[in-house]
Amino acid sequence: MALCRSFALVVVSCFVFACGSRNQGSDDVDASTGGGKPDACTDLACFIQDCGSKGLPSTSVSGTVYAPNGTLPLYGVTVYVPASDPGPLPDGVQCGQCSTTLLGGSLAQAVTDEAGNFTLNGVPATKEVPLVIQVGKWRRQIKLPNVAACQDTPLVKAETTLPRTKAEGDIPRIAITTGNADALECLIRKIGIADSEFTTDAGDGRVHLYNGNGANQFAAGFPGGTGAFPNATTLWNTTAKLAGYDITLLSCEGQQNPGTKPQEALQAVHDYADAGGRLFMSHWHNIWVGGNQSVPTHSLPDWKEIATFNFAATQPDTVQKAVVDETVPKGMAFATWLQNVGASPTRGEIDILAPRYIVQAVDPAKAERWVYIDPAKSTPAGRTGVQDFLFTTPVAAAPEQRCGKVVLSDMHVSSGSTSRAATPFPGGCAMTDLSPQEKALAFIFFDISSCIGVLQ
Repeated sequence: MALCRSFALVVVSCFVFACGSRNQGSDDVDASTGGGKPDACTDLACFIQDCGSKGLPSTSVSGTVYAPNGTLPLYGVTVYVPASDPGPLPDGVQCGQCSTTLLGGSLAQAVTDEAGNFTLNGVPATKEVPLVIQVGKWRRQIKLPNVAACQDTPLVKAETTLPRTKAEGDIPRIAITTGNADALECLIRKIGIADSEFTTDAGDGRVHLYNGNGANQFAAGFPGGTGAFPNATTLWNTTAKLAGYDITLLSCEGQQNPGTKPQEALQAVHDYADAGGRLFMSHWHNIWVGGNQSVPTHSLPDWKEIATFNFAATQPDTVQKAVVDETVPKGMAFATWLQNVGASPTRGEIDILAPRYIVQAVDPAKAERWVYIDPAKSTPAGRTGVQDFLFTTPVAAAPEQRCGKVVLSDMHVSSGSTSRAATPFPGGCAMTDLSPQEKALAFIFFDISSCIGVLQ
């Protein structure tokens, strides 16, 4: 028994050979609940049943993981039974490489598929079984009152939805700058984070709003933050300020506004990503990657090589047929997921409202093209451009040594929502169903939350 416990976090097979045999059909364990007599092995892994030897199915737990709104199923979320307490998650930026082990160790684990579904096999059959649902620093922890042996225990939506508030679980610390041409703050609200979590950096919410040139204050009576938003320059001017956030979202301002983004700010954002920060940038925030369109030296040389830009590209179309690049690592899963959530009537295609054509191409050796416009399929024909691309940082490091993720979206995210100085938040947010492009950007948003590399 002592030997079993000493190796509890190292080798799951220890439990099978050192103590697991005591509850595989022995008189010490109730085969329907996994509950043991007082003298039975009490380590959680000791309640893993050898159902196969009895010709029975595995003891399993199944369900569907949803975004905080409870309606959008999520791909790539890890669900596991920890061997011990996973402990708290730290705030602020850390290198985001995938570990070979999950926090607290894992007795059973699975990853949600393109429909958000998961099945954990080999779950301990007993009472009060802990379960962790996690992607990046989104994490919900629950306890299953009773897991019956050699059969499936299905979970309901209320148990498998990511947290809306910090009282329900862990939420990444998120900074959002507002812009008058897009409204990323509205998208984050639509995916289900509760209003109580939207505050300024002086508040205790998990989402802090900063004023670019969009909404600049909270509406009277809002259940979250109060008063005016701090200026966006106070966020991106120093790495120290950025480092307090797991994810930073920059809403399109309608132009580059280089005067508010000096070289020092560009370097601060660059260094934040290198340290493990997650960046999501909308349209004219292309200055961080492509540099100042008027002053070529006002740029980040290593990021500038990632993509080809045409800053003078016109934007005459109201709707454009875009294509999902299924050649990138998660491209096929992305295309399947878009179909499953009703965003893509034809596999691999998605209609984009108000398309933009500034990003012309990306270097495939340096970035992943996720959504693009194929001139042979475009409407009207002949258009070209990249709507969304992702790269990991530091770009000069070997892939297995990179820490951060950066996404530039050339398409606007918000659908019917606006962000204006004259309209306090959330007055400009249209709380309609997620549009196809909002669903696409939601997929990418949760993906940048996840670790870099493959979780074993």
